[in-house]
Amino acid sequence: MNKILIIDDEINIGLLLSKFLTRNGFEVKTSTNGISALELMTKEEFDLVLCDFRLEDTDGREMLKKIKTSYPNTGVIIITGYSDIKLAVELIKMGAFDYISKPLYPDEILNTINKALEAQKIINQAETKEPETEKRRESIGNVIPEEFVTGKSPASLELMKQIKLVAPTNYSVILNGESGTGKESVAKSIHFNSPRKDKPFIAMDCGSLTKDLAGSEFFGHEKGSFTGALYTKIGHFEMANGGTLFLDEVGNLSYEIQAALLRTVQERKVKRIGSTKEIDLDVRILVATNENLSDAIQKGRFREDLFHRFNEFNITIPPLRDRGKDIQLFAEHFLKEANAELNRNVTGFSSEVIDCMMTYNWPGNVRELKNVIRRATLITEGNEIQLKALPLEISTFAKASALESSFGSNVAVNPNKHDLKNAAMEAEYETILNVLKEVNFNKTKAAKILNIDRKTLYNKMKAINLD
Repeated sequence: MNKILIIDDEINIGLLLSKFLTRNGFEVKTSTNGISALELMTKEEFDLVLCDFRLEDTDGREMLKKIKTSYPNTGVIIITGYSDIKLAVELIKMGAFDYISKPLYPDEILNTINKALEAQKIINQAETKEPETEKRRESIGNVIPEEFVTGKSPASLELMKQIKLVAPTNYSVILNGESGTGKESVAKSIHFNSPRKDKPFIAMDCGSLTKDLAGSEFFGHEKGSFTGALYTKIGHFEMANGGTLFLDEVGNLSYEIQAALLRTVQERKVKRIGSTKEIDLDVRILVATNENLSDAIQKGRFREDLFHRFNEFNITIPPLRDRGKDIQLFAEHFLKEANAELNRNVTGFSSEVIDCMMTYNWPGNVRELKNVIRRATLITEGNEIQLKALPLEISTFAKASALESSFGSNVAVNPNKHDLKNAAMEAEYETILNVLKEVNFNKTKAAKILNIDRKTLYNKMKAINLD
């Protein structure tokens, strides 16, 4: 059982993290300040430390120096707020494995911790010059695939057809799709349906990489190879050797990094920064983007030669709004996950919620749906998720759509644009309509009840196309 130390001066965060990680099979201790944490580390050995960057008595930079000096075999992950991300990147150069930015998400935390623990095993082997076994090397970063909900809509069936077609090959694949459509889930499905399924699947977010950090993250570095390189770091290519490397938001890479990436892909060799030894690579590459790379090539932001290296096969993942009744299928799956995560027993959705989910456009796609279901499961008190548990923009959308359906398509309300002006117009439309119905559409009586003159009522009815 791996032992983890959480250092955070917010007691509630430490408590929640401790409970979550304990449920996932870790032995966990917590501390609220740097002094007590270092004292605890003199008494017990820890495999990994999760340290908040801002503490009452110190900061993440000083804690990292002290931990890595006294306990070099202990991995460190920094917990940071959005404004501290630049500092977190600096700490990675100093030896931290990774950072997690607030707000904290359980899936992200667990995935980062598992990768850190596996990578630290290999680094410890290299430091002690132990022979690296094939079995251990293959386990770096390996993940258990989430249950892949295939869906039953024509769009989903076509997607699965393409996955099954390309998965057994070694083709590089570009996954196109809007943000939140599940590109990483599709990449995992390709990997775990391929001959490489027992090898590592390594996911890398290219959108968060700086120019200085990218080389070390891709290719790794040797201890002492540059200022701040206090420890040997295994790059993502080496971690994925034998398996699959998934590059998310690949269009965000700088032109310089694209050139280095092209050489590695062409030569199938990688060399850590500061090393003269070349390592042979057998890595399948899957990349994802929510932008048109052909347009990026025309604008000089993406290398055409690298694009063709990646574009051996191309899959476009359909947006959620085009997947029909799959929305309810996905919602039921996410409800099951949320019940298990939150220890709840919500059994389903009200008919109003189902209608609302089927009507809404889901601009955030599957990711948005998952977050909505998790939140609704948390705040639901009964057995069914009711409309009031959904975010305002979704329930407002459903209400506007219902009004449009009942009273004609000439209603001048755009349910896709939920700014204050539009929300006020929707509320005004509904109020005027309800009062008119109460007085059998007698405009004089309606104006009196609404506390406005008859001319104002006519003008408002004209403005919202209420005939």
